[in-house]
Amino acid sequence: MARPAPSLRTPPLSSSPCPRSFPCFFLRRTNLPIRQSLSSVSFLALSSPTRPTAGRVTTVPVEYASAPDFDFGKELARLYSLRDRLSNASSIKQKLRVLDADPRVVNFFSGRATSVTSLALKPFELFLLKCLVVAGQEHVLLTEFDGDFESDRSDLKSAFYVLVGLIEKWEAGGTGPPDFMSKVKKLVKLLEDIEKFYDCIGGILGYQIMVLELLLQSKPENHTMNWSRLLNDSTEYQFKEFHVPAGVDLSENREYASQAALWGIEGMLQLGEIYPLGGSGDRLGLVDYHTGECLPAAMLPYCGRTLLEGLIRDLQAREFIYYKLYGEQCITPVAIMTSSAKKNHERIRDLCERMEWFGRGRINFKLFEQPLVPAIGAEDGRWLVNEPFSLVCKPGGHGALWKLAYDKGIFQWFYNHGRKGVTVRQVSNVVAATDVTLLALAGIGLHHGKKLGFASCRREIGATEGINVLVERKHSKGRWGYGLTCIEYTEFEKLGIKDTPISPGSLQAEFPANTNILYVDLASAEKVGASKNTSCLPGMVLNLKKPVTFMDHFGMRHSVSGGRLECTMQNIADQFLNDYSTRRYKEVEDELDTFIVYNERRKVTSSAKRKRRHMEKSLHQTPDGSLLDLIRNASDLLSQSDVEIPEIGDNSKYLNTGPPFVILLHPALGPVWEVSRQKFRGGSIAEGSELQLEIAEFLWRDVQLEGSLIVIAENVMGSMRLNENEHILQYGHRCGRCKLQNIRVLNKGVDWTSDENVYWKHELRRCETCKVILHGNAEFEAIDVTLQGNLLFEVPDGHKLQVTQGSSGLEVKLDPIKKEMMDSGSWFWRYKLKGTHFQLEMVES
Repeated sequence: MARPAPSLRTPPLSSSPCPRSFPCFFLRRTNLPIRQSLSSVSFLALSSPTRPTAGRVTTVPVEYASAPDFDFGKELARLYSLRDRLSNASSIKQKLRVLDADPRVVNFFSGRATSVTSLALKPFELFLLKCLVVAGQEHVLLTEFDGDFESDRSDLKSAFYVLVGLIEKWEAGGTGPPDFMSKVKKLVKLLEDIEKFYDCIGGILGYQIMVLELLLQSKPENHTMNWSRLLNDSTEYQFKEFHVPAGVDLSENREYASQAALWGIEGMLQLGEIYPLGGSGDRLGLVDYHTGECLPAAMLPYCGRTLLEGLIRDLQAREFIYYKLYGEQCITPVAIMTSSAKKNHERIRDLCERMEWFGRGRINFKLFEQPLVPAIGAEDGRWLVNEPFSLVCKPGGHGALWKLAYDKGIFQWFYNHGRKGVTVRQVSNVVAATDVTLLALAGIGLHHGKKLGFASCRREIGATEGINVLVERKHSKGRWGYGLTCIEYTEFEKLGIKDTPISPGSLQAEFPANTNILYVDLASAEKVGASKNTSCLPGMVLNLKKPVTFMDHFGMRHSVSGGRLECTMQNIADQFLNDYSTRRYKEVEDELDTFIVYNERRKVTSSAKRKRRHMEKSLHQTPDGSLLDLIRNASDLLSQSDVEIPEIGDNSKYLNTGPPFVILLHPALGPVWEVSRQKFRGGSIAEGSELQLEIAEFLWRDVQLEGSLIVIAENVMGSMRLNENEHILQYGHRCGRCKLQNIRVLNKGVDWTSDENVYWKHELRRCETCKVILHGNAEFEAIDVTLQGNLLFEVPDGHKLQVTQGSSGLEVKLDPIKKEMMDSGSWFWRYKLKGTHFQLEMVES
C-alpha cells in the first residue's frame, strides 16, 4: 500500500532571478508506479526580491503512489484532430494559430505571450516548444529528473511564469546560469530533429500518436477497443498467416553456393555497403579507460582492433579476391549511419581519419547521423527527463536508415558511384562475411534482380531473436499478397506466433533467425525512403520488455519501465510483397521480389552485443561466444585442408579453461574457403597453441605447431600510394609473403594460466613465441627446419629472409629482392576459375 509523499513547503512565488545559480523550480509531489520507490531531488527557490541567495538542493525520500488512469482514447482523439489541422496549415504562422487555440497551450502559456517571445526564439522554435506542450510533455520545460506531474497544471503555469520572469531579467542584462539558454537551444534542436525526421507521420505530434497507439495495443485490457486508426491492418486484410520460408541452403548445395558467390564477386563494381552504427550498445558496458566516457559498440576492441575496423577488413578481403581474379582495382563505397549517442558520430569519424580512411579515400565514405528520440514511460507515454530541459534520448532503431538515406542523399551518392545494390550488416556480428555468405547473398540479389534478400540460419527455442517468415495475406478486395519479412521476438505474442520446435524434442525453432544481414536493391529502397507516409519508417515497435536506464545530472542511476519508438530496417521487406489473384503460397517463392539464403549458424551470425556477467554460463551474444565461433570456423577450415586439430568442446569447457587453442586468420587468405584451403595442406596444431596469420600471400605445407606462431605482414593485400594527397591501398602491389614448408614450430607459447589473458581482445600473456614481421614487400621462407624457442624474425622492406637447418643450428640468409620482382614478389598466387570453382596456382617469378 503506497503512502502519500511528504508535502514540500515552497516559498512564495517570485519573479526575481537566483543570481549565479540554477533556475528555480517550484514542484508539486510526483507520482510514479508503486513498484518504484526512489530518492527524489526537488529544487526549492530560496531567493527573494531583496536578498540574492544561492540555490540549494534538498533530497527528500518519497514513496510514489500509483499513476492515475490515463485516458488513451481522449488523448488520441485530441492529437488526431490537432495533427489534421496542422497538416492543413500552410505556414508557421498558421500552425501557431492552430496550437494557440488548444486549451493545453492556452492554459500553459496564458497571458505570457509577450514574455515567451522575449526568449529570443524564432517562430519555428516557438512552434516546436508549443508542439511539446500540445503533445502533453510540458513537464520537460519544468521537471524533476524522473518526475511525472499530476494532471493539475496550476502550479506548472505559475512556475512557468517564474521561469519566464527569470529569462526576462537575464535578457535585460541580469545575471543567471550561463548554460541555461544553451540548454533551451539544445532542447529546441532536438525537437527540430524529431519534427523533421518524423514529418511523414506528423512530426512531434505524430511521434506521440504512434507511441500512444502502440502503448494502447500493448495493454491487454485495451485489445477490444474499437479504434479504427489502430485497426487498419485487420480491416485491410481479411486473412494473414506466417509460414517457414524456403530458400537455398549454402552449406548443403555447394555447387549453387559457388555459383552464387561468383555472381557476388563479378558484381562487386555494382555493390555498395551500408553499416548501421547508430546504436548505443548499452549492453556492452564499454568505457574509455582514459576518460571514463561510455563508448558505442563500433569501438569495442575485438581481437586487437575495433569492430568497425573488422568490417572494413572483411570488405577489403572481398575486393582483394576480385583483384586476384580480374586484375582490376575495386573500391566499394561505404555509407555509415551514426548517431550522437555516446559521441558515436564523432568517434567513428575520428577513427576513420586516424586510419586515413583505411586507404580507401575519403570520397568513398559517407557518414550520416540519425536523430535521437525521446524515451517514454510505459504508463502513459510521458517523455523521460534526466534534468530540466534535457530529455532521456536513445537512437530510434536502424529502421531510420531508409528515410534518412533519402533525406541525406545517400541513394544518389551510391548512384554516382555506379552502384545498383548494397549489402547491409551490423557491426556486432563478427562472422557475417565467413566463406560465401555475403558474396552469395549479394550475388543472388544482383543476378536475379531481387529487391531484398535475407541471410538466415537456424534459431534455438526461446532465443531473444527475431524470425524470418513467409507472410501470406488476403486483401479485402480478394487478392493475395506474399513476401518474406521479419518479425521481432517482442511481437510474437501480439501476432499469435508460437515459438515451437522444428520437430518434437528438438531445441531448434521452427522459424529461422533474422540476422539483419541484407541485400537491398537501391532503387527499390529509395522509393520506400522517399514515401511520405509510415512505410518509410518500417516495422515501428515500442519495446517495453527492458527498462530504460539512465543517469541524472546528480550522477544517480535510474531504471524506469518504458521504451522508445523504434523502427527496424529489415521490415522494409513489408513494402515488397507480390500480389496475386489466387492463393498460391506453396509454389510462389521463386517468383517473389524477396528471397532468403541459409548457411550454418556460425557462418552467418555470432554477435558481440553484450558484456558477459561474472560467473554467467551463457556465452550467447557475448564477445567470448563470438570468439569461440571464430575459432570453430578456423578449425573447420583447416581441418578440411588435412591439418590435424584437437576437438573443441562445448561452451562449458571455455568457461572453465578458456579456448583449447587460438587461431585467427586474416580474411584475405580467402575469403572464400575454397581459396583458403588451397593455401594450407597437412601438418598439425597441438592443443594450447596459438596461430595468428595477418597475411594473404601465404603457403603452409606440413607445418607442425606446438606453441605460438605469429606472422604479421605490414602490406597484407597491397601497399599505399599517394593519390591526390590521400594514401590509397593498391591491391596486389608489393605484398608481404611467407612460405612455410615441412617445418616444426616448438615453443612454450601462451601462458594459459595467466589471469591477464582476455581472449576476445587477443590480449595474451606469452611465455615464448615464434614471430615473423614483414615490413613492406618483405618475404620470409622456412623449409625443412625446426623453429624452437622464443624467436623473432623481422624482415626489412625489399628483402627476403630464408631459414634452413644447418649443421650447427639455424642458417639465416637475407638477400635483397631483385628489382624486377619488387612489385609482384618472387612468387605469388594466381587465381583461376574452372567452371564456378577456384583453382590456385603458385607462380614463381
